[in-house]
Amino acid sequence: MSGLVLAIIIAAVVVLVGIASTVRRSSRRRALRNRFGPEYDHTVENADSRKAAEHDLRERASQRDELNIREITPGAAARFLQQWQLVQQEFVDAPIPAVQDAQELVTRVMNERGYPTPTAETRELMLSVDHADVMDNYRAATEIEGRSTAGNATTEELRQAMQHYRAIFDRLLGDAPTASDSAYPSNERSADVSSGDVTVMRGTQAGPGA
Repeated sequence: MSGLVLAIIIAAVVVLVGIASTVRRSSRRRALRNRFGPEYDHTVENADSRKAAEHDLRERASQRDELNIREITPGAAARFLQQWQLVQQEFVDAPIPAVQDAQELVTRVMNERGYPTPTAETRELMLSVDHADVMDNYRAATEIEGRSTAGNATTEELRQAMQHYRAIFDRLLGDAPTASDSAYPSNERSADVSSGDVTVMRGTQAGPGA
């Protein structure tokens, strides 16, 4: 076999290997995009490189797949819904503690389902695998909740945090029946536990940032 033929064969093999590698990489990237949705772009934007971001996402998926995630039983769902209604009532007169309690309630529901909840980072990472489409809201809620402890969140922001926490709360309950609750108007002060609606006067004190 002449040197020229051998060189051509080697070059062809290199090209084929490169094509196979590109196809494999594209397939893995497509699988990550399909699984994580908007969380894929969020992770890439906040990582040093796309390679590092994709490694992070694969690690999250691997950890999540090792968990035994359970459905919420009807009894547990009823108990959590009752607790949420109490948090909503609390929001009328004490919005800052109510938002903190809403965050804690979401954590308890996660724990009930089998998610690890030792740290805020762990909770966020595991939620991002199964509920990527509401992670922007979840992060916004936790950011507001964090600022509220220093009195740097307005009443309207606290209201939004409650809405965001409710979105992930409903998602974690899954198919369990939930009370109708999607709005927190801020032009009057009232609470209706049966419907789940909570409204707060704009003058409600939420700390120095209100």
